[in-house]
Amino acid sequence: MLRSLEYEEVLKENKKPMVFVDVRSPKEFKEATIPGAINIPLFTDEEREEIGTIYVKDSQDKAKKRGIEIVSKKLPQMYESYKTIDDEKKKTAIFCARGGMRSSSIASLFTALGMDIIKVTKGYKGYREYINHSLPRLFEEIKFVVLYGNTGTGKTHLLSKLREMGYDTLDLEAAANHRGSLLGSVGLGSGNSQKMFESLVFEELSKRKTNLVFTEGESKRIDKIVMPEYMFNAIENGTQINVTAPLEYRIKNIKDDYLINESSKYEIIEALKNMNKYISASRIEKFTGKILKDEYDEVISELMITYYDPMYNFKDRNFYCEVINTNLEECCITILDKVKR
Repeated sequence: MLRSLEYEEVLKENKKPMVFVDVRSPKEFKEATIPGAINIPLFTDEEREEIGTIYVKDSQDKAKKRGIEIVSKKLPQMYESYKTIDDEKKKTAIFCARGGMRSSSIASLFTALGMDIIKVTKGYKGYREYINHSLPRLFEEIKFVVLYGNTGTGKTHLLSKLREMGYDTLDLEAAANHRGSLLGSVGLGSGNSQKMFESLVFEELSKRKTNLVFTEGESKRIDKIVMPEYMFNAIENGTQINVTAPLEYRIKNIKDDYLINESSKYEIIEALKNMNKYISASRIEKFTGKILKDEYDEVISELMITYYDPMYNFKDRNFYCEVINTNLEECCITILDKVKR
Protein backbone atom coordinates (compact mmCIF):
# COMPACT_ATOMS: atom_id res chain seq x y z
CA MET A 1 0.00 0.00 0.00
CA LEU A 2 1.30 3.46 -0.94
CA ARG A 3 2.58 5.55 1.97
CA SER A 4 2.11 9.31 1.73
CA LEU A 5 3.89 11.52 4.28
CA GLU A 6 4.41 15.23 4.85
CA TYR A 7 7.99 16.35 4.13
CA GLU A 8 8.76 16.78 7.83
CA GLU A 9 7.63 13.22 8.50
CA VAL A 10 9.72 11.91 5.61
CA LEU A 11 12.82 13.35 7.33
CA LYS A 12 12.14 11.12 10.34
CA GLU A 13 12.33 7.98 8.18
CA ASN A 14 15.99 7.41 9.03
CA LYS A 15 16.24 3.63 9.10
CA LYS A 16 17.57 3.66 5.53
CA PRO A 17 19.28 6.35 3.43
CA MET A 18 16.69 8.48 1.62
CA VAL A 19 16.76 9.46 -2.05
CA PHE A 20 14.39 12.24 -3.09
CA VAL A 21 13.13 11.85 -6.67
CA ASP A 22 11.59 14.84 -8.42
CA VAL A 23 9.27 13.59 -11.17
CA ARG A 24 8.50 17.08 -12.49
CA SER A 25 9.77 18.27 -15.86
CA PRO A 26 13.45 19.29 -16.30
CA LYS A 27 12.45 22.99 -16.44
CA GLU A 28 10.61 22.77 -13.11
CA PHE A 29 13.53 20.85 -11.58
CA LYS A 30 16.07 23.41 -12.80
CA GLU A 31 14.06 26.30 -11.35
CA ALA A 32 14.14 24.84 -7.82
CA THR A 33 13.93 21.49 -6.09
CA ILE A 34 14.65 19.80 -2.77
CA PRO A 35 18.46 19.99 -2.36
CA GLY A 36 20.08 16.68 -3.28
CA ALA A 37 17.04 15.44 -5.22
CA ILE A 38 17.51 13.67 -8.55
CA ASN A 39 15.25 14.24 -11.54
CA ILE A 40 13.45 11.28 -13.13
CA PRO A 41 10.78 13.21 -15.05
CA LEU A 42 7.59 11.67 -16.30
CA PHE A 43 7.43 14.24 -19.08
CA THR A 44 9.91 16.39 -20.96
CA ASP A 45 9.19 20.12 -20.99
CA GLU A 46 7.65 19.79 -24.44
CA GLU A 47 5.48 16.81 -23.45
CA ARG A 48 4.23 18.63 -20.36
CA GLU A 49 3.29 21.64 -22.51
CA GLU A 50 1.51 19.38 -24.99
CA ILE A 51 -0.55 17.68 -22.27
CA GLY A 52 -1.41 21.04 -20.73
CA THR A 53 -2.63 22.32 -24.07
CA ILE A 54 -4.84 19.23 -24.56
CA TYR A 55 -6.23 19.68 -21.03
CA VAL A 56 -7.15 23.34 -21.67
CA LYS A 57 -8.33 23.13 -25.29
CA ASP A 58 -9.88 19.66 -25.31
CA SER A 59 -10.60 17.66 -22.17
CA GLN A 60 -9.09 16.23 -19.00
CA ASP A 61 -9.72 12.66 -20.18
CA LYS A 62 -7.83 13.19 -23.45
CA ALA A 63 -4.96 14.81 -21.55
CA LYS A 64 -4.79 11.78 -19.23
CA LYS A 65 -4.84 9.40 -22.18
CA ARG A 66 -2.00 11.27 -23.88
CA GLY A 67 -0.04 11.24 -20.64
CA ILE A 68 -0.44 7.47 -20.36
CA GLU A 69 0.70 7.01 -23.96
CA ILE A 70 3.87 9.00 -23.29
CA VAL A 71 4.75 7.45 -19.92
CA SER A 72 4.05 3.85 -20.95
CA LYS A 73 6.97 3.92 -23.38
CA LYS A 74 9.31 5.11 -20.61
CA LEU A 75 8.31 2.63 -17.91
CA PRO A 76 11.05 0.02 -18.56
CA GLN A 77 13.76 2.69 -18.26
CA MET A 78 12.08 4.21 -15.20
CA TYR A 79 11.85 0.79 -13.60
CA GLU A 80 15.61 0.34 -13.97
CA SER A 81 16.26 3.76 -12.41
CA TYR A 82 14.07 3.07 -9.37
CA LYS A 83 15.31 -0.51 -9.04
CA THR A 84 18.91 0.77 -8.87
CA ILE A 85 17.96 2.91 -5.87
CA ASP A 86 16.08 0.02 -4.26
CA ASP A 87 18.95 -2.42 -4.87
CA GLU A 88 21.25 -0.02 -2.98
CA LYS A 89 19.03 -0.52 0.10
CA LYS A 90 17.79 3.06 -0.07
CA LYS A 91 14.30 4.39 0.43
CA THR A 92 12.77 6.57 -2.31
CA ALA A 93 10.67 9.68 -1.63
CA ILE A 94 8.84 10.73 -4.78
CA PHE A 95 7.39 14.20 -5.26
CA CYS A 96 5.83 16.31 -8.01
CA ALA A 97 4.46 19.85 -7.91
CA ARG A 98 1.53 19.34 -5.51
CA GLY A 99 1.47 15.65 -4.69
CA GLY A 100 -1.00 14.94 -7.48
CA MET A 101 -1.22 12.53 -10.37
CA ARG A 102 2.43 12.55 -11.46
CA SER A 103 3.86 11.40 -8.13
CA SER A 104 0.84 9.32 -7.08
CA SER A 105 0.80 7.20 -10.23
CA ILE A 106 4.48 6.37 -10.33
CA ALA A 107 4.76 5.86 -6.55
CA SER A 108 1.74 3.52 -6.55
CA LEU A 109 3.12 1.50 -9.46
CA PHE A 110 6.56 0.88 -8.00
CA THR A 111 5.19 0.30 -4.50
CA ALA A 112 3.00 -2.43 -6.02
CA LEU A 113 6.18 -3.91 -7.53
CA GLY A 114 7.68 -4.26 -4.05
CA MET A 115 9.93 -1.21 -3.88
CA ASP A 116 10.38 0.91 -0.74
CA ILE A 117 8.61 4.08 -1.86
CA ILE A 118 7.11 7.10 -0.07
CA LYS A 119 5.10 9.83 -1.74
CA VAL A 120 5.69 13.33 -0.39
CA THR A 121 2.25 14.73 0.50
CA LYS A 122 1.53 18.00 -1.36
CA GLY A 123 4.81 17.54 -3.25
CA TYR A 124 7.17 20.46 -3.76
CA LYS A 125 4.45 22.86 -2.61
CA GLY A 126 4.33 21.04 0.74
CA TYR A 127 8.12 21.20 0.98
CA ARG A 128 8.02 24.97 0.37
CA GLU A 129 5.43 25.39 3.10
CA TYR A 130 7.81 23.59 5.45
CA ILE A 131 10.72 25.86 4.46
CA ASN A 132 8.64 29.03 4.76
CA HIS A 133 7.61 27.98 8.26
CA SER A 134 10.95 26.60 9.48
CA LEU A 135 13.60 28.94 8.01
CA PRO A 136 12.58 32.11 9.94
CA ARG A 137 12.63 30.09 13.17
CA LEU A 138 16.20 28.97 12.48
CA PHE A 139 17.33 32.58 12.19
CA GLU A 140 15.78 33.37 15.56
CA GLU A 141 18.03 30.76 17.19
CA ILE A 142 21.36 31.72 15.62
CA LYS A 143 24.01 34.25 16.66
CA PHE A 144 25.99 35.35 13.62
CA VAL A 145 29.59 36.49 13.37
CA VAL A 146 29.66 38.53 10.17
CA LEU A 147 32.78 39.18 8.08
CA TYR A 148 32.85 42.48 6.19
CA GLY A 149 35.60 43.90 4.03
CA ASN A 150 36.52 45.16 0.60
CA THR A 151 36.62 42.97 -2.50
CA GLY A 152 39.48 40.47 -2.49
CA THR A 153 40.17 40.49 1.24
CA GLY A 154 39.38 36.77 1.33
CA LYS A 155 36.12 36.68 3.27
CA THR A 156 34.73 33.66 1.41
CA HIS A 157 38.07 31.84 1.77
CA LEU A 158 38.01 32.57 5.51
CA LEU A 159 34.56 31.00 5.75
CA SER A 160 35.87 27.91 3.98
CA LYS A 161 38.83 27.68 6.33
CA LEU A 162 36.58 28.13 9.40
CA ARG A 163 34.34 25.33 8.07
CA GLU A 164 37.41 23.17 7.54
CA MET A 165 38.39 23.87 11.17
CA GLY A 166 35.01 22.53 12.32
CA TYR A 167 33.04 25.75 12.83
CA ASP A 168 29.54 26.40 11.52
CA THR A 169 29.30 28.73 8.54
CA LEU A 170 26.72 30.09 6.12
CA ASP A 171 27.97 30.91 2.61
CA LEU A 172 25.26 33.14 1.14
CA GLU A 173 27.11 33.62 -2.14
CA ALA A 174 27.32 29.86 -2.65
CA ALA A 175 23.58 29.56 -1.96
CA ALA A 176 22.90 32.29 -4.54
CA ASN A 177 25.59 30.93 -6.91
CA HIS A 178 26.65 34.53 -7.39
CA ARG A 179 29.32 36.73 -5.77
CA GLY A 180 27.03 39.71 -5.47
CA SER A 181 28.77 42.16 -7.82
CA LEU A 182 28.55 43.05 -11.52
CA LEU A 183 31.32 40.51 -12.15
CA GLY A 184 29.79 38.08 -9.66
CA SER A 185 28.60 35.45 -12.14
CA VAL A 186 31.97 34.94 -13.86
CA GLY A 187 32.84 31.24 -13.88
CA LEU A 188 29.67 30.24 -12.02
CA GLY A 189 26.99 30.04 -14.70
CA SER A 190 23.40 31.00 -13.93
CA GLY A 191 22.50 32.15 -10.45
CA ASN A 192 20.03 30.20 -8.33
CA SER A 193 16.37 31.09 -8.01
CA GLN A 194 14.96 32.67 -4.84
CA LYS A 195 13.38 29.36 -3.82
CA MET A 196 16.58 27.39 -4.38
CA PHE A 197 18.59 30.00 -2.45
CA GLU A 198 16.30 29.69 0.57
CA SER A 199 16.39 25.88 0.39
CA LEU A 200 20.20 25.81 0.32
CA VAL A 201 20.40 28.27 3.22
CA PHE A 202 18.04 26.05 5.20
CA GLU A 203 20.04 22.95 4.28
CA GLU A 204 23.31 24.48 5.45
CA LEU A 205 21.95 25.84 8.71
CA SER A 206 20.13 22.59 9.51
CA LYS A 207 23.50 20.82 9.64
CA ARG A 208 25.03 23.25 12.18
CA LYS A 209 26.42 21.86 15.42
CA THR A 210 25.99 25.07 17.44
CA ASN A 211 24.05 28.33 17.29
CA LEU A 212 27.21 30.35 16.56
CA VAL A 213 27.49 30.72 12.78
CA PHE A 214 30.09 32.62 10.73
CA THR A 215 28.92 34.32 7.56
CA GLU A 216 29.83 37.11 5.16
CA GLY A 217 28.18 40.52 5.13
CA GLU A 218 26.11 41.03 2.00
CA SER A 219 23.74 43.66 0.69
CA LYS A 220 20.09 42.70 0.84
CA ARG A 221 20.16 41.85 -2.87
CA ILE A 222 22.58 39.26 -4.27
CA ASP A 223 22.09 39.41 -8.04
CA LYS A 224 18.40 38.41 -8.48
CA ILE A 225 18.11 37.09 -4.92
CA VAL A 226 16.50 39.29 -2.27
CA MET A 227 17.19 38.23 1.30
CA PRO A 228 13.98 38.00 3.34
CA GLU A 229 13.72 40.68 6.03
CA TYR A 230 14.18 38.20 8.91
CA MET A 231 17.36 36.82 7.31
CA PHE A 232 18.89 40.20 6.52
CA ASN A 233 18.10 41.62 9.97
CA ALA A 234 19.49 38.60 11.83
CA ILE A 235 22.80 38.95 9.96
CA GLU A 236 22.86 42.74 10.32
CA ASN A 237 22.47 42.33 14.09
CA GLY A 238 25.39 39.90 14.33
CA THR A 239 28.90 40.55 15.63
CA GLN A 240 30.59 42.49 12.83
CA ILE A 241 34.26 42.06 11.98
CA ASN A 242 36.12 44.12 9.37
CA VAL A 243 38.60 42.11 7.27
CA THR A 244 41.41 44.04 5.58
CA ALA A 245 44.30 42.85 3.40
CA PRO A 246 47.23 44.35 1.42
CA LEU A 247 46.47 45.21 -2.21
CA GLU A 248 48.83 42.52 -3.59
CA TYR A 249 47.08 39.83 -1.55
CA ARG A 250 43.69 41.04 -2.74
CA ILE A 251 44.79 40.97 -6.40
CA LYS A 252 45.95 37.37 -5.97
CA ASN A 253 42.62 36.39 -4.39
CA ILE A 254 40.66 37.99 -7.23
CA LYS A 255 42.70 36.14 -9.85
CA ASP A 256 42.27 32.83 -8.01
CA ASP A 257 38.50 33.35 -7.73
CA TYR A 258 37.68 34.69 -11.18
CA LEU A 259 40.23 33.18 -13.56
CA ILE A 260 38.88 29.67 -13.40
CA ASN A 261 39.43 28.65 -17.04
CA GLU A 262 40.18 30.08 -20.48
CA SER A 263 36.59 31.24 -21.00
CA SER A 264 36.71 33.33 -17.81
CA LYS A 265 38.48 36.23 -19.54
CA TYR A 266 35.69 36.51 -22.10
CA GLU A 267 33.03 36.40 -19.37
CA ILE A 268 34.91 39.22 -17.59
CA ILE A 269 35.02 41.27 -20.80
CA GLU A 270 31.26 40.82 -21.30
CA ALA A 271 30.61 41.76 -17.66
CA LEU A 272 32.74 44.89 -18.03
CA LYS A 273 30.38 46.09 -20.76
CA ASN A 274 27.60 46.15 -18.15
CA MET A 275 29.67 48.55 -16.05
CA ASN A 276 29.41 51.35 -18.61
CA LYS A 277 27.25 53.38 -16.22
CA TYR A 278 30.15 53.56 -13.80
CA ILE A 279 33.26 53.30 -15.97
CA SER A 280 34.05 55.28 -19.12
CA ALA A 281 34.08 53.57 -22.52
CA SER A 282 37.79 54.38 -22.94
CA ARG A 283 38.70 52.64 -19.66
CA ILE A 284 36.59 49.60 -20.53
CA GLU A 285 38.42 49.46 -23.87
CA LYS A 286 41.78 49.73 -22.08
CA PHE A 287 40.83 47.01 -19.59
CA THR A 288 39.61 44.74 -22.40
CA GLY A 289 42.92 45.05 -24.23
CA LYS A 290 44.92 44.17 -21.13
CA ILE A 291 42.67 41.21 -20.27
CA LEU A 292 43.08 39.79 -23.78
CA LYS A 293 46.86 39.92 -23.21
CA ASP A 294 46.47 38.26 -19.76
CA GLU A 295 47.64 41.44 -18.03
CA TYR A 296 45.25 41.34 -15.09
CA ASP A 297 47.00 42.99 -12.16
CA GLU A 298 46.62 46.59 -13.31
CA VAL A 299 42.97 46.03 -14.29
CA ILE A 300 42.11 44.47 -10.93
CA SER A 301 44.00 47.12 -8.98
CA GLU A 302 42.32 50.00 -10.79
CA LEU A 303 38.85 48.46 -10.55
CA MET A 304 39.24 47.93 -6.81
CA ILE A 305 40.64 51.38 -6.03
CA THR A 306 38.35 53.45 -8.27
CA TYR A 307 35.15 51.38 -8.32
CA TYR A 308 34.77 48.61 -5.74
CA ASP A 309 36.41 50.17 -2.66
CA PRO A 310 34.41 53.42 -2.81
CA MET A 311 31.24 51.35 -3.24
CA TYR A 312 31.85 49.48 0.03
CA ASN A 313 31.56 52.28 2.56
CA PHE A 314 31.75 50.85 6.08
CA LYS A 315 32.11 54.12 8.01
CA ASP A 316 28.66 53.79 9.60
CA ARG A 317 29.28 50.25 10.82
CA ASN A 318 30.15 49.60 14.44
CA PHE A 319 32.79 46.88 14.01
CA TYR A 320 33.58 44.69 16.98
CA CYS A 321 37.15 44.45 15.74
CA GLU A 322 39.37 44.55 12.66
CA VAL A 323 41.65 41.79 11.39
CA ILE A 324 44.31 41.73 8.68
CA ASN A 325 44.24 38.74 6.35
CA THR A 326 47.52 37.67 4.78
CA ASN A 327 47.28 34.03 5.87
CA LEU A 328 43.92 32.24 6.12
CA GLU A 329 44.67 29.99 9.08
CA GLU A 330 46.35 32.72 11.11
CA CYS A 331 43.50 35.13 10.38
CA CYS A 332 40.90 32.54 11.40
CA ILE A 333 42.72 31.94 14.69
CA THR A 334 42.73 35.70 15.32
CA ILE A 335 38.99 35.93 14.57
CA LEU A 336 38.21 33.00 16.87
CA ASP A 337 40.34 34.47 19.64
CA LYS A 338 38.53 37.82 19.44
CA VAL A 339 35.07 36.26 19.27
CA LYS A 340 35.70 34.05 22.31
CA ARG A 341 36.80 36.95 24.53
